[in-house]
Amino acid sequence: MKISNLNPATDIGASAWFLELEGHRLLMDAGTHPKREGRESLPLYSLVKDQDLDAIAISHCHHDHVGSLPVAMRYFPKAHVLMSELSYFLVERVLHNSVNVMTRQRDECGIREYPLFSHDEVDEIEPLFQGFKYNREVDWAAFPKTRGGFSSPTLEFYDAGHALGSAGLLVRGQKESLFYTGDVCFHDQTLLRTARFDDIKADVLVMETTRGGHELPPGFSRQTEIERLTNSIQRVLARKGSILIPTFALGRTQEILALLALLMAQRKLQPQPIYIGGLGRVFTEIYDLESHRTHRQHPDLQLREALNLVVLEKGQAEKMRLTGGRIFVITAGMMSENTAAHNLALRMIGDPTQAIFLVGYTDPDTPGGRLRTAQPGETFRFSPTGGEVTKRCECEEFDLTAHANRDELLEFVGRVEPRAVLLGHGEDAARNWFEEQIRTRWPKIKVIQPKPGQTVEA
Repeated sequence: MKISNLNPATDIGASAWFLELEGHRLLMDAGTHPKREGRESLPLYSLVKDQDLDAIAISHCHHDHVGSLPVAMRYFPKAHVLMSELSYFLVERVLHNSVNVMTRQRDECGIREYPLFSHDEVDEIEPLFQGFKYNREVDWAAFPKTRGGFSSPTLEFYDAGHALGSAGLLVRGQKESLFYTGDVCFHDQTLLRTARFDDIKADVLVMETTRGGHELPPGFSRQTEIERLTNSIQRVLARKGSILIPTFALGRTQEILALLALLMAQRKLQPQPIYIGGLGRVFTEIYDLESHRTHRQHPDLQLREALNLVVLEKGQAEKMRLTGGRIFVITAGMMSENTAAHNLALRMIGDPTQAIFLVGYTDPDTPGGRLRTAQPGETFRFSPTGGEVTKRCECEEFDLTAHANRDELLEFVGRVEPRAVLLGHGEDAARNWFEEQIRTRWPKIKVIQPKPGQTVEA
């Protein structure tokens, strides 16, 4: 078994793993790096471009896992694309939105390489997409003729509980097996239930390490965080301030909307309009429409019916009055430039009446990350276009992650009992924590941190 790490960097970047197993080849994920631009954001496809690829399997539809899929298909035009049934309903919308974002960045930021692919290209590759139910074993190498005299290896998607359609991938060959976690959540969220990775055994485990550097404080619970967020929202609305909750369009937006809907139903918040972005509305509709296919809490909760959702028009966030108490759940979780979340934050940061609540990961090198680390009253550079701002608004963080906490992932290693673990999708400190812990608890397990472009035998 050979595995190549095609992520161009050592951090949470463009997820892409190239697997060679018993004469067959599978690409697991085809992401883009969220902190890089143009072709530098792509996986290292050139290293494997001459390989005969059977299939591409997508773990879920976040950009760092699927954002370069059309580019991958240029290198491997005969490969079929496999994903969970729920991801199948999302992937085209995600990719078409990517074209729109890249086109806007080309025009506004002068990134000449954008867009990296076109709307027509997305439409052309769509017939190669196939969606499968969870826990159904499929032959991923059966599309071309079986080579080397081996029976075709199989692939099975397991519900990862991270976002709608997210999956871990179990690859079984004649003699060996591999499990790729993708992004996984081992606790219930407001809507989605915990991952269903029960009774998984594999020779090799490829594991995300996002939260490896994050130690939970004593007595931490998700319910306590929800209560703290509820109290904070109530406090800001009581003083007639507005609240910005920047979120990612797929997953985090729907989880926060569900929480607000439940709080209103419980009379902990008065019913009021919730302002969202257009892409957040699209994915919220899909969450509602596919609720019957989803392993979730509150299956009858339809967000479009439970909430008065108001989609912001272009430029509206810069003009709206912020007095009287409004709630904005706006896509662009890191408040990137040229987004409504960025522009709204600029209006709110210097006003002590307003509040910005962070409910997910914010990279330190993004506007959201700089806001998070700035001290109250500190003047800092928010962004190149936003310039210098002074932090006077109320700003709090709430740990409502959709990733497994590190102790949960470590216990998962023990349950899988692999002979080798490959660590990825995390910062250096996060991966190093996992390596040290695994070596200490299970000294017979081989621990590998493949460098960008490195191929290892596991």
